[in-house]
Amino acid sequence: MNRMNRREFLKMGGMSMMAMVLGGCGLSSLTGQPSGSAAADDAGTSSSAASAGAVAAGGKTLVVYYSATGRTERVAKVIAKERQADIMKLVPNPDYTEADLDYNDKSSRVSREHDDASLREKIQLQKAVPDNWASYDTIFLGYPIWWAIAAWPVDAFVKANDFTGKNVVTFATAYSSPLGNSGKLLAEMAGGKGNWQDGTCFTGSLDDAKVVEWVRSLNAAK
Repeated sequence: MNRMNRREFLKMGGMSMMAMVLGGCGLSSLTGQPSGSAAADDAGTSSSAASAGAVAAGGKTLVVYYSATGRTERVAKVIAKERQADIMKLVPNPDYTEADLDYNDKSSRVSREHDDASLREKIQLQKAVPDNWASYDTIFLGYPIWWAIAAWPVDAFVKANDFTGKNVVTFATAYSSPLGNSGKLLAEMAGGKGNWQDGTCFTGSLDDAKVVEWVRSLNAAK
C-alpha cells in the first residue's frame, strides 16, 4: 500500500497503519462547544444489529461522540436528528492539533499515546459528564477507530459516568476497519454497568442516507 501524506490522510480520514482512522463532521450541542466529511472510497458499512431494547421508543436519547477530523461528527449529527436526540461532543483538554494527529511522526502526541498506554490515562475532557445524565435511557456513543480500538479520548468519558440502567449503542467511523472489539472494551471499562450493544462502523465514503437507514433498522427491530 502506498503511504499517504498527512494532508491526504486528514482529508480522507484514513490511516494505513492497521487501518487506523483519526476521523469522524444542525443540531445544538449540550456543551455549546464547536462541532465538524468526506471519505475515502465506497467500502460501505460494516454492521451488527443492536438489540431492540437499546433503542426502545419512549425514552430520552443522547448522542455522545468524539471526532478528530469531522467524520464521526457528521454521523453523530445525522443520528441525533433522526432520533430527535440531544448531542454532546467530547473535546480533549488540550485538544489534538493537526501535528498531534500525524501518525507518521513517531514523536507526535497520538503516536506516543499509542506506544505508551499510561499517557492515555492522563487525557482529560473539557466536559466529561453530560448535563442531566440521569434523564437519558439510551446513549449512542461514537468515535473514530484508532489502531483497531476506539479513539482513546472516549475512555475518559466512559470512566467518568455510571451507565447503570442505560442502553448504549456504539458506532464508529473508519477508512476500512470494522467495529471489532472496540465496543466490548468500552463496556469492560464501564465495569459491566449498562446494556452495551455493538452498533456499526461506517467505512469509506459517508452516506447520510445509510446512517438514517441504520438508525431506522434499530427501531424496526423492536
